[in-house]
Amino acid sequence: MLTVLLGLSGALVYGFADFLGGLASRRVRAVTVAAVAAAVGIVPLLVGLVVVGGAFGAESVLWGAVAGASGGVGVLLLYRALAIGPMSVLSPLTAVFAAVVPVLVAVLRGTALSGLAVVALVVAVVAVVLVAAVRDTSGARVTAVGLVTAAVAGCGFGGIVLAYDMTPSDAGVAPLVVSRVLQAVLLGTAAVVVPRRAAVAGRAAGRAAGRGPGGAADPARSADAPGSAAPPGIRGGGRWPARLVWTVVACGVLDAAANVFIQAGLHSSEDPATLPVVSVLNALYPIGTVVLAGIVLRERLTAVQWAGIVLAFGAAVGLALA
Repeated sequence: MLTVLLGLSGALVYGFADFLGGLASRRVRAVTVAAVAAAVGIVPLLVGLVVVGGAFGAESVLWGAVAGASGGVGVLLLYRALAIGPMSVLSPLTAVFAAVVPVLVAVLRGTALSGLAVVALVVAVVAVVLVAAVRDTSGARVTAVGLVTAAVAGCGFGGIVLAYDMTPSDAGVAPLVVSRVLQAVLLGTAAVVVPRRAAVAGRAAGRAAGRGPGGAADPARSADAPGSAAPPGIRGGGRWPARLVWTVVACGVLDAAANVFIQAGLHSSEDPATLPVVSVLNALYPIGTVVLAGIVLRERLTAVQWAGIVLAFGAAVGLALA
């Protein structure tokens, strides 16, 4: 029961963090938001390190680094996938791979699941697809590259769970600190590189079209255009308003807290079934996102999403009883 509660709590908090990150990404590049949020998340983890302690042994550092690399690569590949394909297909696909990969690893290790647990896990995966289903009006087409990129991104997110599962049970917050520092470095590097590449590409396009600085192809002028590398509003070098700053800070803190819940859930029981249970529950994070969107932005949940939420809680009950 405790494992299920921790897994669900982690998923909901992840979803809240994703909602705030998405909100901030309407004003600033998503990769910049992710990088700053990752850096902010180091602070509460360091506080936790002082309060509850942690052991920076070889295994803690190794698996913490694996988790950080998996998460950083997963985020970057997800952004890439959503840039080249429809979110309505690729986002659920990513969530499914994030849920299924740790389950397959657990089964290959010889973990035996009860019939009720198997049914509940399948129902939970279906719920992930339904809840993550979103309207997509971009007209983007599904391509093999987009599908593979989304699938690998999902494997990266699943890798976070696998890495935390491998950390020593007495490591405390140490692996989370290592993971977060590495992820902040990876995303921070990407946040610097991506805008520069976009600017270079924009200038090259302008020269090719015979338009100089200030023309239609000038990145400074085209940054607000739909589908451009930078979202409307704040451009590079602009000062962030206080509300945006607090939104990103809250995103980073909640994301760090979600990792704490997930790691605690993975080490809450000696039962081998803990890994698949936590991994699937963790993939239910879209519930937190859509619920908060409904409360804050008054967005209406579709009938499909409501069905997914009902199935998710049914699956959680089944896993608690299994």
